[in-house]
Amino acid sequence: MTLKILLPERVVLDETVDKVVAESPQGSFGLLPRHVDFVAPIVPGLLSYTQDEEESFVAVDEGVLVKCGAEVLVSVRDAVVGPDLDTLEGTVRDRFDERREQEKAMHTALAKIETEVVRRFTELSG
Repeated sequence: MTLKILLPERVVLDETVDKVVAESPQGSFGLLPRHVDFVAPIVPGLLSYTQDEEESFVAVDEGVLVKCGAEVLVSVRDAVVGPDLDTLEGTVRDRFDERREQEKAMHTALAKIETEVVRRFTELSG
């Protein structure tokens, strides 16, 4: 079956696989080629897939998984493909740190804008 992992801006993975294991709010589940078609929300964590008896991992953010025929589509906000679990952990940690810094800068900019709006509003009404 074909596994495609999609981000809003690009395709992260497009591979032929033998098995997919993902995690939903109700727990982890596995998919094989003849599995019934379905849709499931997925939670942040590891998605694994098997190709020729070799298991690989992708760290995924929350999203949705759709199994339709021989195609498994996973649409998530963010995903990181790594060659092994140790490298993947380091990459995810770095990306989370970077995202935290961006969010902090965004909150600071928003606070400045809010302060300026309040200041101008009080000047106009006073």
